[in-house]
This record gives sequence, structure tokens and C-alpha cells, in this order.
Amino acid sequence: MTSEYNSTEIPPLVKGMTYEEMPAGQIFRTARRTITETDLVNFITWGGFNEPLFWDASHAADGGYSGRLVPGALTYCIAEGLVLQTNVLHGTGLAFMHMELTVRRPVYVGDTLYAVVETTDSRPSSKPGRGVVTSRITVRNQRDEEVLVYTPVRLIRGKDYGATTL
Repeated sequence: MTSEYNSTEIPPLVKGMTYEEMPAGQIFRTARRTITETDLVNFITWGGFNEPLFWDASHAADGGYSGRLVPGALTYCIAEGLVLQTNVLHGTGLAFMHMELTVRRPVYVGDTLYAVVETTDSRPSSKPGRGVVTSRITVRNQRDEEVLVYTPVRLIRGKDYGATTL
């Protein structure tokens, strides 16, 4: 069966939210993801994290850690990936502008992480058709312990965004 259609007339299945759809107080949780040894080795090799704390289990144990320690940067990257996988920013995110980050607890290979995202501020930007959204993202492990917190500030498309508003 052949059908004629114009692809621009078909609504996308995946569409991110505009800044107007992200009011302060909005909260959601991401899916979960377990950190593997492969994740750790690939990240520290790729990023050049040639620190015995991450390569040498006995060195980490001497520091009081009880397993294969994961860099805070990897924890952040996994969390940000989990946020993006929700598609909340799919096609509406314009820029990552600022962030503050605090590591609360160690993360180990085998830990399962998820993120809780709470919008703390949402306002129009100085240019029409876009807004600035600030969130507090809390990363939690399988024991529901807070392991990392970051506060991204993002530029997000508005409902009236158009390519000419650049």
C-alpha cells in the first residue's frame, strides 16, 4: 500500500519541551542505569584519567574505598545521558550555559544510578522565542543515596521559536 504524504505534516513522536512547559517546581525521574567495569575503563582511557585511584583497586582500598571507584565526571556524564534519554530536550535545547556540581558520595562499578530533575527557575531570555531554564539534578544510587548534585542552566526554545530569532 502506497500513501502520499508530506513529511512535515506528520507530527514527530519524540519532541522536547519548550521552556514554557518547564515551570519552576516541575519534577521527574529518569530511568536507571548500572555502571559497568567497561564503562569505567572506556571513560578513564578516553578521558585520560590516568589516576591510580581509578586504575588500581588496591590504591583505592588504601584510601578507604570499598570497590572500583568511578570518577565524578563519569557519574555526571551518565546522569546527563539519562536526562537526555527522557527526550525532555529533544529538538528544544539550544545551549548548555552554566553548571555547579557537587559530589556527595563515592560511586562504584556495579552501582545503579538514576536522576531526579527539578526545575528551579524558568524565564524568557533577552531574545524572543527562547527561555533560560535552571534545574537541580540529584543523582541517586540503588540505595536511594544522593551521590552527586548539579544545577545546569540551559537555553531552551520557546513555543514561538523560529529560525529567524537567532
